Amino acid sequence: MIPRYLVDVELDKLPVLDKDVIVIGAGIAGLFTAIRASRQHSVLMITKKSLLDSNTRYAQGGIAAVISDEDSPAYHRQDTLIAGAGLCSDEAVDVLVHEGPKGVQSLIKMGTQFDLENGEFALTKEGAHSQRRILHANGDATGYEIVRALSENAVANEKIEVWDDHFVIDLVTQDGECCGAIVQKPNGERLFVRGKATILCSGGAGQLYRYTTNPEVATGDGVAMAYRAGAYIRDAEFVQFHPTALCYPGAPRFLISEAVRGEGAVLRNIKGERFMERYHEQLELAPRDVVARAIVSEMEATKSTFVYLDVTHEPAEMVKHRFPTIYEYCLKYGLDLTSDWIPVAPAMHYMMGGVKTDLNGETNIKRLFACGEVSSTGVHGANRLASNSLSEAIVFGRRIVKRIEHSPPLEMEPKFYNEVERNSASMQAVVERRLKLQKIMVRYVGLKRNETGLRKGLEELKRQLPIFQSILTDREEFEFANMLTCALLMTESAITREESRGAHYREDFPARDDLVWRKHTVLHRTKGMTEERIEDV
Repeated sequence: MIPRYLVDVELDKLPVLDKDVIVIGAGIAGLFTAIRASRQHSVLMITKKSLLDSNTRYAQGGIAAVISDEDSPAYHRQDTLIAGAGLCSDEAVDVLVHEGPKGVQSLIKMGTQFDLENGEFALTKEGAHSQRRILHANGDATGYEIVRALSENAVANEKIEVWDDHFVIDLVTQDGECCGAIVQKPNGERLFVRGKATILCSGGAGQLYRYTTNPEVATGDGVAMAYRAGAYIRDAEFVQFHPTALCYPGAPRFLISEAVRGEGAVLRNIKGERFMERYHEQLELAPRDVVARAIVSEMEATKSTFVYLDVTHEPAEMVKHRFPTIYEYCLKYGLDLTSDWIPVAPAMHYMMGGVKTDLNGETNIKRLFACGEVSSTGVHGANRLASNSLSEAIVFGRRIVKRIEHSPPLEMEPKFYNEVERNSASMQAVVERRLKLQKIMVRYVGLKRNETGLRKGLEELKRQLPIFQSILTDREEFEFANMLTCALLMTESAITREESRGAHYREDFPARDDLVWRKHTVLHRTKGMTEERIEDV
């Protein structure tokens, strides 16, 4: 059993800091929401590393919004619903496609500089999009440009206090409301930060897998602490693997943007054969789950650990101009994007599921909100449409701030003593436990799944449960506890869904089953696994 809290504390003996709004995490979700909230509230932003360390920073492709006269919200809506494979919330998608353009304008007002061509926004196309609607910055450095602009705003804002290198251990709740969080300082001291609204913007959980495009900070902390607090976790089985991450000796799994395929790149197996025509009519621009599984199938058939991404037939100057970051990165490893086929393989990229919220970003726990990848708003369904994630963060960040404006002041003063029978016995090194967990997830809860493997994986993960009865003191230990929590949720949800849909592929149930499975899986710490029909969303 996963305990309610990771640490034993007497809350009334901890130092207390009061803020109107507590934002946990950075990235586009945390920064944008904090800046909007600061117009009327005092805001505390807590990051376990720094404002610049987030998945947003590494987002290359861009942000999806209806900008072109040839495009429309109806087209964007249709593309999102098709990619989501029947599990999107129509209402949430409508919110995204209609409010996204306004959100982009807000980013521009905050200093984000998107690329232009002849005085107009330079728009590109990515997988499963029917129109060119992806805005980008500095070619393939969109995320970095957004984080640059927003972080400069946040740091200069007197109403936003930023705590770098602080770790949020747990959320504090009382009578179904969130009152704040227990935070550990860099020196190990702990305090209770109290606020009338707590917003989780802690990103995803890419580090659950050995091969990921995510930075080291993506350890699923927000999902795990929300689960412990009693929030509903929805659709945890849907994990998106990006089809094309650099796969080269000595190089990290660096993301090779989908936009490269949008600009004409093709996929070839190690025999040099272009293969996507055998898998989908949209070829290299098919939905990500289709492309990723096609690549794995080709790797298995050719007994290889990679396939090639080939953009050598496109003008060299266009490639260098459009993808300067990718070009320079590959060049560091002796690979020239303009003349070499680039070895790539799928890597864990994004969590479609997360903390269930309503259309205002609020969870079932009052005063607790979730925004960005940590949340499950209903936008992404079973498979996120490329570049919708950045749009989702600003759209729902804005809605969260509007909802908070109507929240009454926090009047309760929670007092509790949490005690679990814990031991301080020496544990296996956390780094070893972490690597073992990552291997389990790759082997049993990866791109292709089956009941035998999933149950084997769950059995091996459960052997790590004694960590919750151990005295945890540092960030690495807390992170592992959170990773284990998320891994268990993902695996249990994957076992439950006996069909293949979107990013969830079961070899023993290869067909999509709308009659039985057009519904969400929902996990709760005390209620266990429940289901939620689509018509109830």
